[in-house]
Amino acid sequence: MVPKSIVPDCSFRGCKGTGFWSGTDPSPRNAEFLAAYVKAENESKPKAVPQSNSDVVAEYLASPSFKKKKARTQSDYRRWLSRFEEEFGPDDISMWEVSAAKRELNSWRRRWIHSPHQFDYCATVVRLFLNWSVDNGFLNFNACQNFEHMYEVDRSGIVWNQGQINQVTEICPGWVARILITATETGLRIGDFTKLTWSHVETTPNGRRIRVRTRKRGIPAYIPVTPKMAEVLDETPPDRLLILTNASGGQLTEHRASEGVRQWRDKAGLTPEAVGEDLRLNDARGTAATWLPKAGLSLAQIAAHMGWSLRTAADMIKRYAQVSPEETDEILHLLENAKRTSIVK
Repeated sequence: MVPKSIVPDCSFRGCKGTGFWSGTDPSPRNAEFLAAYVKAENESKPKAVPQSNSDVVAEYLASPSFKKKKARTQSDYRRWLSRFEEEFGPDDISMWEVSAAKRELNSWRRRWIHSPHQFDYCATVVRLFLNWSVDNGFLNFNACQNFEHMYEVDRSGIVWNQGQINQVTEICPGWVARILITATETGLRIGDFTKLTWSHVETTPNGRRIRVRTRKRGIPAYIPVTPKMAEVLDETPPDRLLILTNASGGQLTEHRASEGVRQWRDKAGLTPEAVGEDLRLNDARGTAATWLPKAGLSLAQIAAHMGWSLRTAADMIKRYAQVSPEETDEILHLLENAKRTSIVK
């Protein structure tokens, strides 16, 4: 006897055109009837509509996962996903469940092999998109993982020393000097200090500080205003919104800030050929990090200053401590003291 739990409810009765069974028994229970019923039920299910890569990209761009990303990241992702659509847009999204598709993807991204950073970033965006597709039911799994990377850079060994800073600021225009001083005194990333306004400057019981939420991690940084940074602020007209501007007093872009420092660095005789390394404005962040332990700041204070977690602060200071051999012992000694009085999380 067929167990009651698997007896069909005859939901096809009265459904025109089904005709999956004919017989005189009003309540058939034999194996042939059940097999015919299951077959008819499966055939009656709507066929899955193939979804193209373009369809799913559109879904991703409208999703909360994409919307919560920062504006710069969204712009970068849109650019790469647009290129992805140009190549694979009409194809079925399920192609990425087949491991052979990874060869196609690698062949496509080799167009940017001349730029290791773009070559890697391309794979990062596509992998994240495909993983999102899995999480949201557009793919059963993503066969395109573990891409080979080309871009490897560690600039922790490159920092500005005070002599080099002086060489540039002694000959450059004021707007360039203000950029370099702000970068080395605050340790902020270019994208953060180019947006500094008076609203970021706060009065403390014994001076001033800069409070800013960093763009990269969204972590608040609390930076004491040093005497040199105080000069930059005091020279800024109080009725001007932005602390730093370009040569004509307009809004300063990240590119113009970097190029301005690079141009006057070269004029100061600090070319890569002369120095043996390519000093960049980005390296000012590491410069500030090497000065903080020497100033006696605790690990927690350094983390708050740089917008780092305590663990990141410990790791980064160890890296930067190796920059100047004559300073290594002193910096690491201060770091160990700081670690003994702070809890690394």
